[in-house]
Amino acid sequence: MTTLPAQKIMEGKYVLLYLSRRKTYLVKVEKGTTFHTHKGFVKFDDMIGKEYGCRVPSNLGIEFTALEPLLRDYIFKSMRKTQITYPKDTALIVMFSGIGPGSRVVEAGTGTGALTTALAHYVKPEGRIYSYDVREEFLRTAEKNLKRAGLTDFVELKNKDVTIGIDESNMDAVILDLATPWLVVPHAPSALKSSGTLVSFSPTIDQVVKTVEALKENSFVDIETIECLMRRMQTERGKTRPQTLMTGHTGYITSARKAAKSKA
Repeated sequence: MTTLPAQKIMEGKYVLLYLSRRKTYLVKVEKGTTFHTHKGFVKFDDMIGKEYGCRVPSNLGIEFTALEPLLRDYIFKSMRKTQITYPKDTALIVMFSGIGPGSRVVEAGTGTGALTTALAHYVKPEGRIYSYDVREEFLRTAEKNLKRAGLTDFVELKNKDVTIGIDESNMDAVILDLATPWLVVPHAPSALKSSGTLVSFSPTIDQVVKTVEALKENSFVDIETIECLMRRMQTERGKTRPQTLMTGHTGYITSARKAAKSKA
């Protein structure tokens, strides 16, 4: 079995400096500079050329761990100007949409690009995301966040109102995270390939009801709505139990499949 060489920290790349579960920092490595924290400063020169996972002491002798950033790190550390899609929901959106490497996807409601970043990660290197938003300032922010994650080549940002129409056709999926998804549903059949998927994320059940009604009116099948709740565990010998606080309701995920119109 071939073993891949360990990734090394290079100038211009990002690193997640880990101090504790609650204290992590996503920073760009720049030669000759330092990163200051309440536990002292860390020299980037001390980590350049070393493998991710190495220990780096601050000038106060406090050890940080230099980790390779995960997709969730880019999302949570870069995109807090609007409400972002949580990983628990993102994972299910990806699963229900059926997308993967090479998929072509229309996304509506770019925001600051949290979900866009995740979708682009899963469709690369041959796939593409066409992401619509009516607010140009959000698209500018999303572009910066996609660039930070190294995913701009897989996304086309579009300053258009998707409720008026979708430019693309023969798409594998249409994924919606906006206030009025039911207004987009009538445009989805012409954008989707046969048996393509539509997935909508909505925070309120009223939005879900209107969306499901629109899906039925437009000949979608296999319509399903779920809610995902996540609870962390406190794991310590003799004290293991569910944590008091949890990520409860964030939204409802509705999925459906395109079908030919009934001849009845």
